[in-house]
Amino acid sequence: MNIIEAKDLVHEFFRRDEEGNIEGISVALDKVDLNVKEGQFISILGHNGSGKSTLAKHINALLTPSDGTIYVDGKDTSKPENELPIRQSAGMVFQNPDNQIIASIVEEDVGFGPENIGIPTDEIWERVERSLKSVGMWKYHAHSPNKLSGGQKQRVAIAGVMAMEPKCIIMDEPTAMLDPQGRKEVIKVAHELNKKKGVTVILITHYMEEVIDSDYVYVMEKGKIVMEGTPREIFSRVDDLKHYRMEVPQVTYLAHELKKNGLDLPEGILTREEFLDVLNIG
Repeated sequence: MNIIEAKDLVHEFFRRDEEGNIEGISVALDKVDLNVKEGQFISILGHNGSGKSTLAKHINALLTPSDGTIYVDGKDTSKPENELPIRQSAGMVFQNPDNQIIASIVEEDVGFGPENIGIPTDEIWERVERSLKSVGMWKYHAHSPNKLSGGQKQRVAIAGVMAMEPKCIIMDEPTAMLDPQGRKEVIKVAHELNKKKGVTVILITHYMEEVIDSDYVYVMEKGKIVMEGTPREIFSRVDDLKHYRMEVPQVTYLAHELKKNGLDLPEGILTREEFLDVLNIG
């Protein structure tokens, strides 16, 4: 079953002059088709301005289509009465965890979302404990978020979304403001939620290494999906990615260049271990 279905999805932003008259239109999404099955881990790649964050906001009904349709968990995002049910089905984790953390104690922050949607108090605290444990942050439940690292704050933000028990989590560049260790922590948590809890994950990123273990990858450019496939299929097209100003994992690029220079290597090598294995090293 598809939890997300977008068909010919268009989003236009209007530029207005000082008097409020429209002076221009920019197309952020240009006839996007997207189908995500329940339980998949999907990555969406693209430069700033490619439309990937606009697409993320449509999945959470923060934006509605200018044209075309998008259904989330079977509900049309363009209908106002579907807004709350969609946000209960599809939670959003933003780039800066400080923008999502509002309470002075970790457990109170995680309980804020369930309280807002009317969950009984006893169940809220059960969800808080369960969610914090699922992201490895229960031991910090009585701490101030201000004393946490960036990666820990982002895990608390993820726990806050998890406490609302969504079927899908959209992560809009969740590691962009983190150091390499924090990035690894957050991506690991995302995969654990996907594998152990069956949560559908939509990861918006421009870090190539973060998409290697995805089920499927979309590449966006100028509001369009220009490439799609498994990680191996995407990273087998190094020259196409470079055309769209996208980098590839260093080991993938090294293998690609060695192949161009005559070494018999497969395209789409994704990891250092895989690279050493095909070279019979290690």
